[in-house]
Amino acid sequence: MNLGAFSVSLAVKDIAASRAFYEKLGFTVFGGNQGHNWLIMKNGDTLIGLFQGMFEKNLLTFNPGWDSEAQALASFTDIREIQQRLKASGLALSAEVDASKPQGPAHLVLEDPDRNQILIDQHV
Repeated sequence: MNLGAFSVSLAVKDIAASRAFYEKLGFTVFGGNQGHNWLIMKNGDTLIGLFQGMFEKNLLTFNPGWDSEAQALASFTDIREIQQRLKASGLALSAEVDASKPQGPAHLVLEDPDRNQILIDQHV
C-alpha cells in the first residue's frame, strides 16, 4: 500500500520564528500562506509543514495521489482503499473518510502505539 508523499506537520507557536529557523537550515517556502498561519517548506526531497494554531501536536502526514513536488500522480492508492485496508488489519481510526463521497479529497487520522498522530490527507 503506497501512502503517497510524506511530510512532517509541525504544530508551531510562532510561524514567523519557525520559518526563519528552518530557512537557516536551508528550507525554502514551497506552498501555503503565512498570513493564514501555515507554510509548506522544502529542502531537497524533504518536506515539512508549519501550522500555527491548527493542530495540538505534531503529525506524520501522507498525501495519497501526490509526489514530493505536490504533483498529481496518474495512478495511486485511493484513501478509501487505504482506509479499508487499515480497518481490515484491525487498526482503529480517530477520524474516517466520509463513506458518502466515493472519490476525491478526503482525510483520515490514526495513532501509532506511542500516540503519535498520523494524518493521511488526499487532495486529489
